[in-house]
Amino acid sequence: MRGGWQQPLPDMPAPPPARAWRRLDAPPGYEAQWRRLAEAALELGLGPEQLSETGLEPLTAARGWKPATVALYSKVARYGGIALPRVPTPEPDPPELDLRPLAQVRSEDPEHLRSVAWCAIALGWPAPVATFRSLRRDQVRATVRRLLISTDEGEWSVPGALTAWHAWEAVRGRFPALAESPWVLPALRRGPGPDSRIGGRLSNQALQTTFAKHAVRTAQHLRVTAAPSRRAYAEELALTYRQLSYDSYRRLALAAGAPPVTPRGAVRAARAVSRSSRLAG
Repeated sequence: MRGGWQQPLPDMPAPPPARAWRRLDAPPGYEAQWRRLAEAALELGLGPEQLSETGLEPLTAARGWKPATVALYSKVARYGGIALPRVPTPEPDPPELDLRPLAQVRSEDPEHLRSVAWCAIALGWPAPVATFRSLRRDQVRATVRRLLISTDEGEWSVPGALTAWHAWEAVRGRFPALAESPWVLPALRRGPGPDSRIGGRLSNQALQTTFAKHAVRTAQHLRVTAAPSRRAYAEELALTYRQLSYDSYRRLALAAGAPPVTPRGAVRAARAVSRSSRLAG
């Protein structure tokens, strides 16, 4: 016997945003980025389900995220199970840029020398920020002419970084906590975390922030010290530096001919060189 017509069941209401985010697990290796993505969404009252409908545009407008940040968080959201469209990582613009001022020693300030050493090494060994975060001092050896870097992925010879490396090593040797640290880019001060300490390993976010601060300070130095005949060029370069991220710095180094450190770097290097050729043509 057939049953009579029944009214369709109503749609299940979505759980409150905070509870909905707690139900999802952060993708391994992206716990910090997942937490910041959830915090940004909760500020706007968005749960994972609403975020899949609106996309990252509301969060981008509220937080002022740059294209590279949007690409990162869209990837993290997909890894965590939120259906978002793929956003390509933007290529640096312009495709060629003078990066040498970022790798020049200007003072004995430890924070400055740490950044200069990083930039100088990355010009010849453009490793991702996560690789630099875990790079140990015993993996770097200085010869008369260059640095030799050994990792599980191979060995590299890095020219042009000796001056910055020796300046950083000399200054860090004055501070016991830095002198004893095994990391190439150690923390110079304690952070908010309970495990943070001077000489400890920095987070990816802290290193990205460190690079951004160094780029801005280098831009300020260029503006102040430029000769009258070079003032227009220095101003243009400084404006570009103020928007520069380490990821763009790395891709520019790859486009300039630095050997790729990872297979993904090889793909990006070829893409950057191809784009540079198209623009030149």
